[in-house]
Amino acid sequence: MAPTRTSQATDLLRQLGAETIPHPGGTLLAHLDRVRARLATWGARPDLQLAGLCHAFYGTDGFPTALLPLDRRAELRAVIGEEAEAIVYFYASCDRKATYPVLADRFHDRFTGTSRVPEPGLREDFAELTAANELDLAQRDLAFRAKWGPGLLALFTGFRPLLSEPAWSDCRAVLLDAP
Repeated sequence: MAPTRTSQATDLLRQLGAETIPHPGGTLLAHLDRVRARLATWGARPDLQLAGLCHAFYGTDGFPTALLPLDRRAELRAVIGEEAEAIVYFYASCDRKATYPVLADRFHDRFTGTSRVPEPGLREDFAELTAANELDLAQRDLAFRAKWGPGLLALFTGFRPLLSEPAWSDCRAVLLDAP
């Protein structure tokens, strides 16, 4: 049987050391796989699930450790495909402080310093991936949830038009209904 894009991506993550990089809740690889699995339970399409698995390849505004530099994007694209890699880049490029309050109108790219209005589908993917990522952290780390939970709930309430019903329900369950 031919390897799947998910298994190939997981192999690449291992080759680049993701299972040895500490991350809240264990290792970076464990976190990435939980994000992928959460997106799957929400019914996300395969490319968004792959993006969830790979969302930290170029580092993020909140987790600067990069597994690949931007000049090697073609390597990830060859493994997960163009659409999934484009979501990974978009997610990694987000200047959170500048973008979160205005995602419906503008997106600020921390790599290029530019701003643009992203198409609705990409905004929805970004919102879902952001929720899956942050909910994993909030669910695993009570101190994280206590410190950031109210702000995340406010953020995801603002993202509500971009979130699927399963994602929004999970946001409420983890951030509002949790002890």
